[in-house]
Amino acid sequence: MSNSTVRLRSLSRAIVLLLVACAANVAPNRYGLQVVPDRATYEKLAARDAEQRLVDVSTIPGIRIDVRYATTNNFMHQQLYPIAKVYLRAPAARALAGVQSDLAAEHLGVKVFDGYRPYAITEMMWEPVKNPDFVADPAKGSRHNRGAAVDLTLVDFATGEEIAMPTPYDDFTPKARADYANLPANVIANRAKLRDAMVRHGFDPLPSEWWHFDFHGWERFPLMNVPLEELKIEN
Repeated sequence: MSNSTVRLRSLSRAIVLLLVACAANVAPNRYGLQVVPDRATYEKLAARDAEQRLVDVSTIPGIRIDVRYATTNNFMHQQLYPIAKVYLRAPAARALAGVQSDLAAEHLGVKVFDGYRPYAITEMMWEPVKNPDFVADPAKGSRHNRGAAVDLTLVDFATGEEIAMPTPYDDFTPKARADYANLPANVIANRAKLRDAMVRHGFDPLPSEWWHFDFHGWERFPLMNVPLEELKIEN
């Protein structure tokens, strides 16, 4: 990472902290992190900067969702979300719409598993895993907590059937790595197609998970712990 990138990210974090401090008197948590605690604080931030607004991904034409954390079909084997909703910050949602549009021209689409994740859920996930390759350390927070990360896969546009990928979603094995090579050629090609489409629209792949992508500029969005059900009327 270049010195200029490090300086830019440090500046972005400083701006976020200033925005949060201006919006409300948010006390640091036990890790020293300022986390937006409620919808009222979030609304103040979004009123100052429309790019902070969270967008319901299901409003993007053609996108499918499969929110495993709203079911027991996930690595925690318990329902973590009370509703099956996926939200992303406005610029990330616009970029994802571009991805969907590009893929539709090839009769493909995306199925989204997760986006914004309340900070308290990250704390729950960390306890049984404690491996930052697969679950964010709450001492740092997750880019999901910022509404700037998305988990997704490719699907056939017409049928919605998932396209072959290296592993199922949330597979915590070496095969899930973005560079794992001992795979059939078509699976490697499918993984590359997803990665290339996401990168073209401003997302960065996570090396340890083929399905996870972070939106460029994630640093400018604060960590949040606003429950998903409180955002349900957002869009």
